[in-house]
Amino acid sequence: MTNRPGPLDLFDLDDLVGEEERAIQQTVRDVVEQQIRPHVAQWYDEGSLPARELALELGKVGLLGMHLTGYGCAGTSATAYGLACLELEAGDSGVRSLVSVQGSLAMYAIWKHGSAEQKDEWLPRMSAGEAIGCFGLTEPDAGSDPASMRTRARRDPAPDGRGDWVLNGSKMWITNGSIADVAVVWAQTDEGIRGFVVPTDSAGFSAPEIKRKLSLRASVTSELVLDDVRLPADAVLPEVTGLKGPLSCLTEARFGIVFGSIGAARDCLESALRYSGERDIFGRKLAAFQLTQAKLADMTIELGKAMLLALHLGRLKDAGRITAAQVSLGKLNNVREAIAIARECRTILGAAGITLEHPVLRHANNLESVLTYEGTTEVHQLVVGQALTGESAFR
Repeated sequence: MTNRPGPLDLFDLDDLVGEEERAIQQTVRDVVEQQIRPHVAQWYDEGSLPARELALELGKVGLLGMHLTGYGCAGTSATAYGLACLELEAGDSGVRSLVSVQGSLAMYAIWKHGSAEQKDEWLPRMSAGEAIGCFGLTEPDAGSDPASMRTRARRDPAPDGRGDWVLNGSKMWITNGSIADVAVVWAQTDEGIRGFVVPTDSAGFSAPEIKRKLSLRASVTSELVLDDVRLPADAVLPEVTGLKGPLSCLTEARFGIVFGSIGAARDCLESALRYSGERDIFGRKLAAFQLTQAKLADMTIELGKAMLLALHLGRLKDAGRITAAQVSLGKLNNVREAIAIARECRTILGAAGITLEHPVLRHANNLESVLTYEGTTEVHQLVVGQALTGESAFR
């Protein structure tokens, strides 16, 4: 079966991807094959990720903030960034999360809403992987409803007249938190919700790592605790006030998930194809049975439809025409289909599918988190519903 077309080859999508984008995708695939795939099962088993070393390697090939311009960033198309996310998540969702949080949340927030000084200080080092960022929005009691966050920043004028900020509160489920050099933290102020660039060596800042996870085990997940963290007046992101700031960053990250989830699903389907072509049962290959072929055909169709949707959204984004509701459509559909594919592939592998010798249950477990973060399924359903009806059902 090794000479058979891959599941996406049946759709003949080459004309929809430019040569440069295809070259970037192949470069990322090579990085995953050489530096991630040989180790990721062990990382997942141990609940660890050599994130700092990996960030430096990913920075060398220009993956961190690759869709941004200036400050050492590659300035690629949105579609190329999406294809990179696809290949990264084919390795593991945790690795793609490292890149997404670095580039589409922390770096994007500074790039889009920060001052010239903030950009100069952080973005070149972050694009090189020399500094790691995290993004503090979610709280223990404020997940899908970020407007209800309790973290607060207040002005505390210093004797020299400088208007320092003092931050108090906590954030939860923060990727990269325990290893970050800088945190973009969103807080309530008298002016509304504002973003702050917080060096993690600031007094009063701590980031205990969250352990005993059953999903995204090859990823650093943390709580952020801010206990009278004092920052200078210019620590605030000057170009945005209100929820539109963090939500614009989340839309960037969700776009990467639209593509990334396809990578996890493709890896599962390719694994199921290999296994079913090698496994002998009842005197023939498992792949020769009608029920197996029906499963493989149905999953291939859903994978191809997800890819077509992702590429269409990529072109809309490249043209500057994409909307947040369209990104929600992509995230809702593609993650939902990806996790269904991962679960179905596990049935083809049988008992072998529950081990780390194969990637399918690792991907399925990871996708349980991807299904929830950057907006739950229910949130995206309501975003699409509001676009269709003009009525908000959130409150």
